[in-house]
Amino acid sequence: MSTRHVWRLARRPAGPIVADDFRFGSEPIPELSDGQFLLRVRYLSLDPAQRVFIDDREQFLPPVELGAPMRGLVVGVVEKSNKEGVVEGTILSGAGEWADYIVSDGTGLTELPTFPRLSLAATFGTFSLVGPTAYFGLLDITGPQPGETLVVSAAAGGVGQIVGQLGKLKGCRVIGIAGGPEKCAFVTEQLGFDACIDYKSVNVGEALDHLAPEGVDIYFEQVGGPIRNAVMERMKMFGRVSLCGIISEYNVADTDTQPSFWWTIMMRRLTIRGFIFDDYQARFPEAVENLAGWMQSGQLTTRQDIRQGLENAVSSLQDLYSGRNFGKLLLEVTP
Repeated sequence: MSTRHVWRLARRPAGPIVADDFRFGSEPIPELSDGQFLLRVRYLSLDPAQRVFIDDREQFLPPVELGAPMRGLVVGVVEKSNKEGVVEGTILSGAGEWADYIVSDGTGLTELPTFPRLSLAATFGTFSLVGPTAYFGLLDITGPQPGETLVVSAAAGGVGQIVGQLGKLKGCRVIGIAGGPEKCAFVTEQLGFDACIDYKSVNVGEALDHLAPEGVDIYFEQVGGPIRNAVMERMKMFGRVSLCGIISEYNVADTDTQPSFWWTIMMRRLTIRGFIFDDYQARFPEAVENLAGWMQSGQLTTRQDIRQGLENAVSSLQDLYSGRNFGKLLLEVTP
């Protein structure tokens, strides 16, 4: 293999991403230097934060530079190595590029653990990002207690499906919010949520008034917009909000037009904490060990939405922002 295929950032998006924001092409694979290896990418993770990565705005990593390869989490197999301690056939995951082959010195990549009865896609899709995000975002930040009411937005997505199940393991009454009857059925029948609100067909606020008449103790926030507004208005005294994302607002240039909840926060003594999964990198092994144990015992299940072909990366990411994915969105890059 002498060439690779790669997506590069062509321009900063002016709103929702379009194909012309990126450039797809082939190029020679650089010769390996000492301390480098060649990684064949098996799967690419498509995540909401990738819209943030390509904006020139405040974020936890420098934005992707114009002309540079698009950034993303990957899992792959070492095809050739000039790096001591990294042997051919090793499976590595972590920070990578939208490409089928990556030359790396190992920065940001670690060996992916394997577990009986878990496929590579399920292992990567659960433990590389969404599992630890759900684990720490719920358990560390909100401290759920038995009998509390937990509301999870984007409940059928990669993070949300795990958050809700962890809430049930902790004895919470869990209400999910998802788009469409198929997703809501999955959330209640397969994941074990107590209820699910289809935001596409009912008024979220009215549904919450019926399902949680005494209010909401914990809100795991991922979407922003009207859904966030409806839940915030129904938080209990001393409620807790874990702010994981605001996917509906990533394309909005001016978020100052969104409602302010300072009065609600003050009068109800709410605790709201934003976080980035990177905050917990040092504790990822803890999350992986516990999540894997629950999965292998049948107490936790996950669903992946696997798309095919690197050339479909942009259209698949567009589906993520429009809610057309069902589960953790992955792209199979090579067989």
